[in-house]
Amino acid sequence: MPTITSLSPTSGPASGFNGVVITGTDFTGPATVRFGTTATTFTIDSSTQITAIAPPGSGTVQVTVTTAAGTSNGVPYSYVSVPTVPTVASIIPGSGPVTGGTLVTLTGTGFTGATAVSFGATAATSYFVLSDNLLVALSPAGTGTVAVTVTTAGGTSAGVPFTYVPVPTLTSISPTSGPVTGGTTVTLTGTGFTGATAVFFGILPATSFTVNSDTQITAVAPIGLGTVPVTVTTAGGTSNGVLYTYVLLPILLLLIPNSGPSAGGTTVTVTGVGLSGATGVSFGATPATSFTVVSDTQITAVSPAGVGTVPVTVTTAAGTSNGLPFTYGSVPAIPVVASISPNSGPSVGGTLVILTGTGFTGATAVSFGATPAAFYFVFSDTLIIALTPAGAGTVPVTVTTAAGTSIGVSYTYI
Repeated sequence: MPTITSLSPTSGPASGFNGVVITGTDFTGPATVRFGTTATTFTIDSSTQITAIAPPGSGTVQVTVTTAAGTSNGVPYSYVSVPTVPTVASIIPGSGPVTGGTLVTLTGTGFTGATAVSFGATAATSYFVLSDNLLVALSPAGTGTVAVTVTTAGGTSAGVPFTYVPVPTLTSISPTSGPVTGGTTVTLTGTGFTGATAVFFGILPATSFTVNSDTQITAVAPIGLGTVPVTVTTAGGTSNGVLYTYVLLPILLLLIPNSGPSAGGTTVTVTGVGLSGATGVSFGATPATSFTVVSDTQITAVSPAGVGTVPVTVTTAAGTSNGLPFTYGSVPAIPVVASISPNSGPSVGGTLVILTGTGFTGATAVSFGATPAAFYFVFSDTLIIALTPAGAGTVPVTVTTAAGTSIGVSYTYI
C-alpha cells in the first residue's frame, strides 16, 4: 500500500490550483489523489513523489493516494483565505485645511484588518475601521492634492484624491460701512476664495454672496448693529476679519432758516443726528449748491434755485434722512421784540428772561448789547426764553434771524 510521509506546502489558497508535492512510498500507477473527497489531477514523478494540483476547497482536509494496492494514510492540508487588495471608491469630504484635522469617510472594499491609511506619504493622524466597506480617518497636515490609500495584509489600494485648501485671507472690503437695515453690496478682496461656503458679518451670514474669482467676492450685508468683522469660510478654514460698520440713518430736526428766495443762495444750518460722512444734501430733487459737514449734528448748506416748498434731505452711507420743509419765494420779516420780562437783573448774569414779539422763527442770535445770551431757546415765532450773560448798565436786547436784527428793548444790570 502507498504511504504519505509529507506534503509541501501544507496549506494553500481556497481558490486552489496551486501545486502540492506529495512525498512517500509505493506511488505506482494507476493511482488517484484526493484532497478530502475531491479527486484532482497529478503527475507521478517517481515511486516516492507525486506533484498534485490542489482543487478549490475550504478548511482542513486529508490528502490521500489510492493505487491498486489500496489507499494511503491521510496527511492534513489546510485551505486559507488570501486577503485581497483593498479598493477605495470614495472619500467625503474630498478637501480640507492644510493644518489637517478633517474627519473623512472612506468607502470601498477589503478594509478589514487595515494596517495603514495614508494621505500621500503621510500617515493619517488616526483612523478607525467601521466595516469591511467603511472607515473614518483624520487627515494630517499637508499641501496640494494627494492620494489617499488604505493598506491591509492584501496590499495597498489605489489612491483617491484629497486636496489641501489654504486658509483664505481677506485684505479689504468696500464700502466699509452701510445702514443697519442691511442690503449694502460689499466687495471683498483677498486670496483663497475659491469654493467659499460662507461669508459672515459678525455672527450673521451675508444675505447672499457670489464668488467672482479666487481673489474677489461680492456679498450683500445683512441687518446689523455697530462694527463687526467680515470673514470668509472655505474648506481651508475661516479667514481673518475686516471691520464693517453699521450706521444709523441720518435724522433731521431743524432748518435755520427754513425759507429763502427762489434764486437760491441761502445758507441753511441743518441740525440733526448721524450727519457725519454726508455725501449729499438736497432741496427737493436738486442738490445743494454746496454743503459743509460741521459735526455729526450739524451741516451748513447753500440752497439752489427753486420754487414752492420742498423737503431738505441729507444722504450718508446709511441712506437718506427724513425731509424738513424749505419754502422758496418767501422773504422773512425782520424780527420785532415787543417786551422783555423781567427787564433787569444782577450784573453777574444768569437771569432767565422771556422775550415776546414776532418773527422769532429761525433766530440765530439773542444779544444783550454786544454780548450774546448765555443760552436761548425759540418756543415759537412770538416767544423766546434767554439766559442773560454778565454785564453792566442798561443795554439793548436784540434778536437776529436771516432777515436781520430787531430793534433792541432795554435791559438793566443791577
